[in-house]
Amino acid sequence: MSNQHRNHPRPNWPCSAIILYCRAGFESECAEEAIQMAHAEEGEIKAEWKAGGGMVRLVPKRIPHMGLLGLKISGLIFSRQILFEVAMLTDLPEKDRLTPVLDAMSKLPSRVGELWLETADTNEAKSLSGFCRRFGEKLADAAFEAGYLTDDPDGHRLVLFWPDMKTVHFALAKHGNRNEWPNAIPRLRMPFEAPSRSTLKLAEAIHVFMTDQEANQRFKEGMRGVDIGAAPGGWTWQLVTRGLKVFAIDNGPLKGSVQGHPQVKHLRQDGFKFRPDKPVDWLVCDMVEQPVRVANLMATWFVEGLTREAIFNLKLPMKKRLAEVARCFNVIHEALDGAGIKHSLQAKQLYHDREEITVYVRKMTVDRPPRQRTNKR
Repeated sequence: MSNQHRNHPRPNWPCSAIILYCRAGFESECAEEAIQMAHAEEGEIKAEWKAGGGMVRLVPKRIPHMGLLGLKISGLIFSRQILFEVAMLTDLPEKDRLTPVLDAMSKLPSRVGELWLETADTNEAKSLSGFCRRFGEKLADAAFEAGYLTDDPDGHRLVLFWPDMKTVHFALAKHGNRNEWPNAIPRLRMPFEAPSRSTLKLAEAIHVFMTDQEANQRFKEGMRGVDIGAAPGGWTWQLVTRGLKVFAIDNGPLKGSVQGHPQVKHLRQDGFKFRPDKPVDWLVCDMVEQPVRVANLMATWFVEGLTREAIFNLKLPMKKRLAEVARCFNVIHEALDGAGIKHSLQAKQLYHDREEITVYVRKMTVDRPPRQRTNKR
């Protein structure tokens, strides 16, 4: 951060609402989870959304400051992005959207360093992507010329969210509390050698749950991993490319480059009954099974000391999804706490997830104090 920003605190931006991106069809879970995290009393927050719209707008009765509700994107499972709304325009004229948008930017407390135009991740909103690209270039030039946009890298990121062609929400994406991907969609390439697109789920999970440096430390050549429900091998491929030796557990066949790979041992066994001959470094699991059954299996592996880290999916029911998530998490926490295992648990509904969430559980090591030396006489 520059000296200028250290010596001059940023202005307290007004905030009228919070905008959350989510997977289309999960608006209710997104809103309910955020309100629960905010510890708001009944009626304090109004949640607005359109079914299948991929976006939730939370409007509190009182208009607080930028720290609205204390919500953190890292702690929300069903929210992909969190934005703090500072202005909103409706009924924009079709022939001249630039003038009212620039006028709204002129009323902001300070200049911004980044200007992003985004839409919801829905088929309906895809038609707006071309408009956002064209209008965004035109707006950025005009805003820079007018002095509303600066090239200061420490400046605010202003996101213009367009639910339709006539409506735009002006919102701030706060540094340290935002998704860094445009539209909160990771740009991951499908590897040619991977046997299935499910490989992108594990790749995204690693990006979301740890930094690149942490990933390099957690996945090292020569480590051992187990992939339960491996076929056709998309998750196994991710582990193999990171240097791990993998036990692929599935009665179905492996395909592509992982089939017959020297680092892969394919065992046609029941994933719920398999146990390795000695502890492994990683356990991954992507099975179409009842979520609580998978949660119990993951907890058992940790309690029995068979793995240090695990990434797995929980396939959610059509109703009472939050309750089922809480139930599964309680199963894991109670089992590991009961065994005296200090651990961390993170979860997210990833872009590449569908009717599921991805969970990351890690056994935390406790540093023991050095043994005191005694002087013998």
